[in-house]
Order: sequence, then structure tokens, then C-alpha cells
Amino acid sequence: MKVVTDQPYQIVYSLFEHEYLGYLFESFLVQLDEQGRFTFTHQNISSKNAREFSKKLDSTDFELIALIDEMQQGQIIKKFHKKKTKADEFFSKVYDPSKGDELIQNEIERYLEARRCKVLSKVAGKNVFEMGKDGEPAWKRLHVQEKKATILFHFRKNEDNTHYFPTIKHNGEKLDFQYKGAILVCNNPAWMLLNNKIYRFEKELDGKKLQPFLNKKFILIPEKVEETYYKKFVAPLIASFDVYAKGFDIQTERYSPKPYLEFSELVTVGANRAPDLFDQNKPEEEDLNRKIFFELKFKYNGYSYSASSNSPVNVELEKENERYTFHRISRKREAELEVNKLLIELGLPLKSGKATLEQSVAFEWISSHHAEMVSRGIIIEQTKSRERKYFIGDSVINMEVNENIDWFDIEASVFFGQFEIPFHTIRQYILRKKREFELPNGEIAVIPEAWFTQFSELMAFMEHQKEDDRLSIKKHHLTLVQDLQSGKLAQITLSKKLQELQNFEEIEDHPLPESFKGELRPYQKAGYNWMQFLRKYNFGGCLADDMGLGKTVQTLAALQAEKESDSPGASLLIMPTSLIYNWQMEAKKFTPNLKVLVYSGTQRIKETSYFKNYDLILTSYGIARLDVSILETYYFNYIILDESQAIKNPDSNIAKAVKRLHSKHRLILTGTPIENSTLDLWSQMTFINPGLLGNQKFFKNEFVLPIEKKRDEVKTSKLNSIIKPFILRREKSQVATDLPEKIEHVQYVSMTAMQEEVYEEVKSSFRNQILNSIELNGLNNSSMLLLQGLTKLRQIANHPKMVDTDYKGDSGKLDDAIHMLASVIRKDHNVLIFSQFVKQLAIFEDVLRSREIKYAYLDGSTKDRKGQVEKFQKNEEIKVFLISLKAGGLGLNLTKADYVFILDPWWNPAAEAQAVDRAHRIGQENTVFTYKFITQGTVEEKILSLQKKKLQLASSLISTEGSFVKNLTKDDIQSLLS
Repeated sequence: MKVVTDQPYQIVYSLFEHEYLGYLFESFLVQLDEQGRFTFTHQNISSKNAREFSKKLDSTDFELIALIDEMQQGQIIKKFHKKKTKADEFFSKVYDPSKGDELIQNEIERYLEARRCKVLSKVAGKNVFEMGKDGEPAWKRLHVQEKKATILFHFRKNEDNTHYFPTIKHNGEKLDFQYKGAILVCNNPAWMLLNNKIYRFEKELDGKKLQPFLNKKFILIPEKVEETYYKKFVAPLIASFDVYAKGFDIQTERYSPKPYLEFSELVTVGANRAPDLFDQNKPEEEDLNRKIFFELKFKYNGYSYSASSNSPVNVELEKENERYTFHRISRKREAELEVNKLLIELGLPLKSGKATLEQSVAFEWISSHHAEMVSRGIIIEQTKSRERKYFIGDSVINMEVNENIDWFDIEASVFFGQFEIPFHTIRQYILRKKREFELPNGEIAVIPEAWFTQFSELMAFMEHQKEDDRLSIKKHHLTLVQDLQSGKLAQITLSKKLQELQNFEEIEDHPLPESFKGELRPYQKAGYNWMQFLRKYNFGGCLADDMGLGKTVQTLAALQAEKESDSPGASLLIMPTSLIYNWQMEAKKFTPNLKVLVYSGTQRIKETSYFKNYDLILTSYGIARLDVSILETYYFNYIILDESQAIKNPDSNIAKAVKRLHSKHRLILTGTPIENSTLDLWSQMTFINPGLLGNQKFFKNEFVLPIEKKRDEVKTSKLNSIIKPFILRREKSQVATDLPEKIEHVQYVSMTAMQEEVYEEVKSSFRNQILNSIELNGLNNSSMLLLQGLTKLRQIANHPKMVDTDYKGDSGKLDDAIHMLASVIRKDHNVLIFSQFVKQLAIFEDVLRSREIKYAYLDGSTKDRKGQVEKFQKNEEIKVFLISLKAGGLGLNLTKADYVFILDPWWNPAAEAQAVDRAHRIGQENTVFTYKFITQGTVEEKILSLQKKKLQLASSLISTEGSFVKNLTKDDIQSLLS
């Protein structure tokens, strides 16, 4: 029957018992008669139709309706059964007495109990009824009592048993509830229905403690199980409820808590005994994944309680001469929480009074805060068990560093409590990353984690002289020594001369050599002084100035100074073949007195005896590799590598070759010391200062992996500190303020309709291939297919003719670039046009020829680079220079150009920057305009976006470039191909 809204009605909440689910509520609307009495006209109300009757409902009604909806039979079946099923099938299966699912029953009961309790706590003051047998919702009115009832448990110990029963009071009156039909509507916590009244209790009570007494006067506890029953049942009751006892004592006791932090060891692999520090013949222990478990506890006059137990009262049972005493211990929870808070503030991540830390971190924390905890009265102790006993005292390193001629002597002592441990022994443990060992008293000492951070690099670079048990470190590791000084980790005294190395501004000024022709800008003069300083202390250096800032002229000034100081022996300068001519011209211009020999070509005389007649030998990396057995017989004054990233791969033949050569001094020149990986830096720095960064394995583990994989800022800072004195890098924005402005534009172009059709077809095909390959073979094993696909898409974004010679259509980028080119040269500007693809340049060549536009051209196969450069620089009729990005990125001075077109973006932004720097360098007088052409909606546009995200690796060291393809994620790839 439907309730009509234009006549009076009210909402009622009706209690009924479900065959399986226990006591539930339903919500109804009931029509009222003219006297305001309930009629038999009613209808169910739920969240679906409640808004229709909102004028008679308040916010509590809406909450109650939603809760009651969640308790309905259909909702229970839907929540606890995955497949659609009928109610009788579900309940017969779950609640079958012989084979029912007790786990699901318990979950359903927990779910319902939580909602019963919420409904009961909200229905006070509402129309609450017991449902009639015929489903009549307003059969018998129930009254939910606002005031809570109290319960008192009585225990009477007799000679051979104990009687136990509860009494309940409400409003000061005792409730006669036993054998009176009382029922528990809800068990957790208990809500009791008696004589049409629903009661709840002041102290939340588990209904199971009350249920037996609904139809029983008392429970009898036999003497033989009394003690067990007292411990498991009576003691918790005494802790939480009011108890009247006869025949045993209850004593309430108050003490001040004494905090202690207990720890124990957790091991994920079977634990072996720690290696004996003093038995060097024992095999190394397998690395184990050890963790330390902490638990905060409090002692109250001998009784111990965990901070995780938040009970305000604990009860302990004592039996003496058959007399039982219950000690009711009142805990001071506020005082306990203060201790818990203090430990958290000290860095222990306690949750519910417990914490688990990695072993090294745990003992680092203990070591750092042990003294303060003792002063605060917090005892720290290991769990008493058969596991290994840990040392928890003070651990100290005392270190003194003394300067010697070419090295530092290091004297150190190490103490763990009363035990002094040889420093070189601790060094071996730190280098092997072994964190624990056994002290003479059998305790396990854990090396503080801070020692691994503070001393690992220093210890790795130390040399142990076994004959006199002396430890030393070379002077080129000065920054590590000064890190100890700044961190107050050692006593150190340095000479003023060595302090110069860290303070560049205080480096001594040196006059330019008399025969040097030209002037050096202030920053170039500072670079020259820096080279002289490194020479004085016999250190190698890396001049890593930005492209175009004059690394060549600074080096030539230093070489001229060598000639005028009568330094014996010629200097060897190795470079890419394409730069030899440039060095010849620059040497002739700035240092005409230098005797220069070009050691190159098939007609070169393979003899070193005549090197003595020259000051400077110019050769290429290729020749140096071929003639290494000849060149290594000569002792050069300087060996200088230009574009030294050529030896970035330490396993390459050229890197191995140049490291075989001999000289008094070494210098490298490069604008990009890091191109792909931090390992690039290791190879170059090891050439100039052998041993500076340790061996290759050490460098990979200590720096490459933490910096590149974990973005470890501490390791980045440490590496920067080590290399800082030996690498000089200035950026144009810092020093070349006299250079004209460089203005960069991104020129977005659209594909033509035919071009877009080709692009989408190829993209769809490759996208499926690449993503399927990644799923089957993993990202690393799909890199070749990925690069193949991306390259093809990039080419189509330029011009489909690059992948299909039969393509007869057009290209949006070609049209836009040619249109802009015509406008630029018409206004008498000069343009460099760079592309990664020689095929792209060929297409432009065809257009330029068809329009009779003269141009210069350079790619990797061009034989006469010099001729093409001079053709562009000196011939006023030639306004355009087509250059492949790879061939034209190094050693070209093309200051005639004031426009640069980058036809296609590349993964490595530094390669593009090098191309622009062919024009934007010392000697340029005009503003340089750069246009980077990007085809919208293609992989080019996404490369541009990803470039910005990936430029983080080396900028914190010395370069502005990072690895791109290596760091692509699956999400990056999906974005590129979307």
C-alpha cells in the first residue's frame, strides 16, 4: 500500500529478527489518521525514494536510512558473494550447520554489528517499534533509553568453587532481567531489550559476557579451573568493570612508570655468526637482510606493559597460600604518551609504540641518542633470548691528517666502548660494506651508518703502506680532506698553498707570455691563471667552458708560456681530424712563435726523434690510436685532448691508447664532459689525474648508480666536491656578457593531408609492434625496435620522401622552412641549416638548386671541410650553409651567420646547443636568431616535451646534458606513440 504525501504520515524504524542475520531494522513511512494515530497503510523507504518525502525527514533520518539500506538481505548477498545468486541458495550454503562457511559468517556479523551499533546510537527520540509477526512495522513501540545502565560483576569464592553473576542498574534502580525475556539486540557493544526498553551500558560491554545470565542466575566455576579462569576472564573484567569480590582481594595500586626501549633482531635469511674481527682466516659472512624491531614498554613496580596496549588499567593475579589477590595497576597514560612523543621527535618512527628499522639505521639511531635517552631515564636493552647480543655503547673515530710533500698522512683510532679497533681493519669493513663484527667480549658491534657516508670515499682512496702500517692519501684528494675539516671529523692543518686550490679567487695572477699575440678577456685570463696553478702543483685539469668561450686561445696562451719558461719536450695536442686546420690557424694567429707540427696524413714520418724540434704536435685521435706504440716512447711536456668526450668510453681503443702515453702535465678541453652517463666523466678525469675517482668498479658502485638510478643528492655533491678543483666550467650567461643576444624560437608547423595519412599509418603499425615487444621482452630488449620506429616517424614528420623515395606528395615542414628561408636571405641575412638526417639536407639541396640559391654544404663525408667553411665565411653571394648536426657540431667558427635553423629536434639538447654555438661565439657581432622547426601532433613535439623532463643528470655536476633514450619509461614511450 502506498502512502500519500498530501495526508499526514511519519517515518518509523522497525526492529525484527532475521532467520540468519540476527536483529535488523527496516525503515517505513506510515500513514496517520485524523487523530494522528498510525494506520495500517505503510510503505518501505530507502535512499532511492527518501528525497520524495524530505519535508518530513531530518538529516539523522537520511543517515539512518542509508545505514539500514546497507543491512538489507540483498545488500549482504551482493557484498559477500561475487556471483548473482538467490537468497535461499546463499543462506543455505553459508549457514548450513554441517558445512557452512564460518569465516564468511563472522565477516557478515562484524559488518552488521558495526551498523547495528550506529543505528541504535542514532534512533533515540525517533519512532522505534518492534515489527509484528505479520510484518506490521508499528506493532509495539520501543523506547531507546538516553541514560546508560551500569553493570556490577559479583564474585563469591567458596570452599570448592566460585559463583559469578552480574547485576544491572538503570537510574539507580536494579533491573530484574534474568528469566524475563531480555534479548541482546547487539553484542559488540551490548544493547539489551527488556520490557520494551532498549538499554546500553556506561562501560562498553561485550554481549557475550552478559548472554549466559539472561536465563541463568549464576555461573559456577569449579575449584580445579579457578586459577585459569581468574587469569583469563576475571582479571580482564576487574581491569574494565566494577567488581564486587568476596573470598579474594582486589588492590588498586599506583606507581610511576619507568620507560624502557626493548629491541630484537629480525632476519629474513638464516643468520650465521658474525665474522670475528681478529680472525682474518674466517670466510666472509653472507650478507643478511637484518632488521631491528623496537618496542616501547613501561615498568610499574616490576610489572611490564607495552605502549601498544592502551588500557588505562592492567590487572595481575597473585596466589599465595591458596589466597588470591588481584593487583589493579593504574597506568599513567599521559606520562607514557610523553615518552612516546619524545622518541618520535628523536627520529624513531614509532607506531603504536613499535618500530622496525634497517639494522644500520637502527644502530645509527641508538648511537646518536643513547646518551640523551639515559639522561631522560629511558633504558634501552635487547630482548633476553638466545639471539646474538649487540653492543649499544659509544662508537668513536678520532682522526688526524698531516700534510706531507705529495700526500697526506692519516692517523686514526677507533673505539667501540672500551675496545680499540685497528683503523685499517674498520676501513676494510667499510670498503666491503660489512656493517657488523664481533668484539672480543662476544657482542656484535654495528658500524654507524654515518661512517659509511662520511668516510667511504676517503677510505677508498687511501693507500695502506703495510711495511710501516701507514695510511696516506694523494694531494689531489684535498677536497675530501677539507670535507673532514668542515664537518669537524678530523684535526687538519693545511698550508696556505694548498688552500689556494679550494679558493679560485685567490689563485696567483700570472703575466701573459711576451710573444702571445692578442688579449684575453677577464674570464679567459682567470682560466690561464688556473692552468698555471695546476701546473705548479702537477695536477691535471679539465677546461669545460661553454662552446665559443675560447678554450683554444686560453690553451695556446698556456703553451706559449711553456715555451718561454724553457720547459723541456714538445707538447702533444690530440683532437678530431676536422679540428686540426682550426688549431693551425689559431696558433698562427695568437702564438706565431710556437713551432707547430701536424702529425697526420699518410705521408707522416713515424719517428719521435724530430719532435724535439717543435713546441706543439697536432694529431688526431685516429692517428694516436694507430701510432700509440710510437708515441708512447716519447715523454711529452703536455698531453692535451680537445673534445675529450672522445675518450668517454673507458673500454674504447682510443681511451686505452691515450692512457698509454707519457707526459709531465695533462689537460683536456671539452664543452660536454658528460654526454650519456656519469661514467663519461670517470674516463676523462682518470686520464688527467689517475686515481682521482678510484677504479671503474668503485666509481660505478659509489657514484654512477646512486646518482643516475637513485638521484642521490649527497653522492652528487660528494662527486662535485672531488672534481671541483680540477675542472673549470664557465657558461656564456656568466662571463660572455659582451656577446650579442641569442633569441630562440620554436616554429610549429602542420603536416599536409597526404603527409599526415602516411604518418598515422606508420605510427599505428609501430606502436603495436613496440608495445607488444615491451610486454613480451621487456623495455631493455625492445630498444632497437623502439629507435627504429621513432626514427622512421621523425623522418616522416620532416618529409615522407625520406622513407619512401616514390612519395610524390608534399611536406608542411619543407614548405614553411623554405618560405622562411627565402624571407631571411632576401633581407641579406646568413643562415646555418642543421639536420640530423643527410637525406633531409639532400631534399633541401634540390629545392635550393631549383631556385638557383647558392649554398655551402657539410656532412660527415665532406673531404674539404676547410674549403666549405671559407666558402661560406668569405663569399658574400653565399647566404646558406647546409650542415649535418653530427659533422657540424664541433670546431667550426661560423660567425657570419646570424640565423640558425634546426630542422629536426634530437634526443640530446646539447647537440643542438653545440650547433647554435657555431654562430653564437666570440667574434659574433649580431643577434643570433634560432628557429627550431617542430611538426605538430608528431613524435617531434613529444621529444621537445621530454627533453625538458630528462635534463637533470649532469647539470648538478658540470654539464647541461643528460641521457635521454636510456631513461625512457614505458609511460614515456606510450606518450611518444599516442
